Amino acid sequence: MTLEPTVAQTNIIDPTDLPSKRRVLVTGAAGNIGSYFAANSSDKYDLRLMVRERDWGVDRIRSFGEVVHSDLGDLERLKEVCAGMDTIVHFAANPDPDASWEKLLGPNIIGAHNMFAAAVAAKVRRVIYASSVHAVAGYPEDVSVKSSDPVNPLDLYGVTKCFGEAMARYTATQHGVSAIVIRIGAYKSVERGRLDQGAHLVNSFVSKNDLIQLMHRSIEIEDLPFAILHAVSDNPFKRLDLSDTQDLTGYEPLDSVMRDASE
Repeated sequence: MTLEPTVAQTNIIDPTDLPSKRRVLVTGAAGNIGSYFAANSSDKYDLRLMVRERDWGVDRIRSFGEVVHSDLGDLERLKEVCAGMDTIVHFAANPDPDASWEKLLGPNIIGAHNMFAAAVAAKVRRVIYASSVHAVAGYPEDVSVKSSDPVNPLDLYGVTKCFGEAMARYTATQHGVSAIVIRIGAYKSVERGRLDQGAHLVNSFVSKNDLIQLMHRSIEIEDLPFAILHAVSDNPFKRLDLSDTQDLTGYEPLDSVMRDASE
């Protein structure tokens, strides 16, 4: 699902052509995905790494960028943290699919609203919102969901991701800040994925390196006001259809849990 311009009008720019590195704010930077993104992006971007005061694992990311502290509930502080940024990569959320509404409301609903509001106030170029396959997990398992299909959450966690996707489109259409939604599949290393194989994982698997590839492409692409992109690897059956993602960004997944590790 995209707004104008069309695919033909989009283009990927070479970061080496930029006058300086893009300034990228990463929320949830001490988390599982955020810390891997930071470790594999600090050579390409000037990173500001947002964590909570109580987050563990902060020391492992300090060498990758400027560490700042903020809570998703503090809108005024978020505006300060967003100041001067080119792109916001918003990973911070409660990632538990079994979490209660009370535990999801603060980080996933209020927090998502506050991050987009802060991005608008700071006049950033783009927000990349980390959504999830859970936003469409209500479809039958044998359906390869297209980015243009209506949302269909299976749980309240998925409902909160649908809200974040709606905030992204609202921000793009009503405030002119580019917003890209990335629906992340079952995120694991290839090695872990091969140990944990099962129908759901094989269909939804996205490797760490494939996700990083798509995140980088999503930061660098120009002239894309809004899009929903799907993040899965080279799975024999793709729970999330990759047609729009590949057409818009040139993304080509390299990993699969089904291929032999020696290939």
